[in-house]
Amino acid sequence: MLIQNYGLFWKVNEIDWFPGGGSRGFRLLGRRGSQAANLDLADFRNQKGIYLLYGNRGPHYVGLCRKQGLGTRLKQHLSDKHEDKWDRFSWFGFCALQRTRNKKTGLLSLRELPQVQLGAPTKAIADLEALLIKAMGLSNVADMKFQSALEWLQVDEDETEKYMNLASGR
Repeated sequence: MLIQNYGLFWKVNEIDWFPGGGSRGFRLLGRRGSQAANLDLADFRNQKGIYLLYGNRGPHYVGLCRKQGLGTRLKQHLSDKHEDKWDRFSWFGFCALQRTRNKKTGLLSLRELPQVQLGAPTKAIADLEALLIKAMGLSNVADMKFQSALEWLQVDEDETEKYMNLASGR
């Protein structure tokens, strides 16, 4: 299906957008699980897909990242006409994750942007409905779910070192 991974209502202020040099670069870290045995950790800064910016009055802007990654697009919005109009974002990624981890960091890597095969129209429509329900924070009676997408939780800035150490086996 179209949506492979997603993150809901991530907080802008929990990301170090402009870190110093060295190995600790800018990341959009997401996790599944919280202990070493069940932890999956990935950097979604190069994810391609759809994103929504939210401000005090709800959804503010919807964008699509096809060529530039999610991280680049979000970082641009920190200093463009959307500056100071959003404090949260949700993203819906088209790129699946590889199951092998980077040996040094322990992070899962994104696959390339696939050629889209929607498959059965009813499943594609159900994914679109699930995207709208999740993006708007609604609780429909049917609570539609994505056909195969996985939800990722934001790694808060003060948790980054903890999860990076767990993922890399340190």
